Amino acid sequence: MAERVFMKGCEAIAEAGVRAGCRFFAGYPITPQNEIPEYFARRMPEVGGVFVQGESEVASVNMLYGAAAAGARAMSSSSSCGISLYSEGVSYCASARLPVVYVNVQRGGPGIGAIQPAQQDYLQATKASGNGGFQMIVLAPATVQECVDMVYEGFELAARDNNPVLILTDGVIGTMMEPVVLPPMKSDEELAQLKEKYGVTKRACIGHPLGQQAKCFPGSAGTGQELVNKEAEKLYATWDKDVRVEKFLVDDAEIIFAAYGISARISKAIVKQLRAEGIKAGMIRPITVNPFPYDAFRDLDFNQVKGILDVEMSIPAQMRWDIDFAVQGRCQINECRRSGGQLLTNDQVLEGARQLIKEVL
Repeated sequence: MAERVFMKGCEAIAEAGVRAGCRFFAGYPITPQNEIPEYFARRMPEVGGVFVQGESEVASVNMLYGAAAAGARAMSSSSSCGISLYSEGVSYCASARLPVVYVNVQRGGPGIGAIQPAQQDYLQATKASGNGGFQMIVLAPATVQECVDMVYEGFELAARDNNPVLILTDGVIGTMMEPVVLPPMKSDEELAQLKEKYGVTKRACIGHPLGQQAKCFPGSAGTGQELVNKEAEKLYATWDKDVRVEKFLVDDAEIIFAAYGISARISKAIVKQLRAEGIKAGMIRPITVNPFPYDAFRDLDFNQVKGILDVEMSIPAQMRWDIDFAVQGRCQINECRRSGGQLLTNDQVLEGARQLIKEVL
């Protein structure tokens, strides 16, 4: 049986990156994700990797571009307003089809906002991570174990698609401690094989013998920007197979909670409490927030489901847009929200649920 270790979320994220083969990390300090770069600063010399504390977020994300173009498994992290400064560099990575992984440990906003946790970057992550309309797979963990698993897999998804991957977590999960099972460390041999598998060796901008030309990742791939966009569109259409969602006690539910990340953990507890009272409650938790699990909502029996409670730490609500798009007005949708670093409590979510129940049942 695999050994379980007790780790803080940010440190577990960093260790998962190292074990997935990350050998270049660049970042800039910002609360509440500082333990990610701190951990990499200690860990990278042990595995022959490189850690750079950039002079800014802009510098860090462009170092990420350069390292990935040279064929390294590269990663970065920041929080909310810092991620906003990443947007141009991530857009460059998407245009150049570079496989990078980065993490947003969300804090309150807008602007500099608060250093406490929030979920106010959902629309940025899923709809507008940078100019040009590019898309990414965005994974939203609800536990420290899922942080580990998603970072580890994120490198494979990025390499498979030659595209950035974002792990969208928050300051609660980033700073809490939970037992985790760490994945195996990828050996140098495995990493070399993966470079061959994904064609990195042929494309990387590294030294080649005289007269041999490498097919480097350019700033805009292909023969024209429109062609780049058309090829990217074909990629996005394949992501249906990557949609992930947790459906908890949905089959006979009359009330559905919709939540992701830390809000889903609170919602699940309230679902259990309501079930103990004889109320048929369930929950839909998007695990990939992009691509979003629209079918999980569209396929609900709206003769049975009377209402949905959108639970998120954002005012205005942001995931509500995707829920509305899926439901198309077929049942009432209420919201239970906090923002600006104010945490949801079980009592607040229960109160929101009871109000919805009063209105629709």
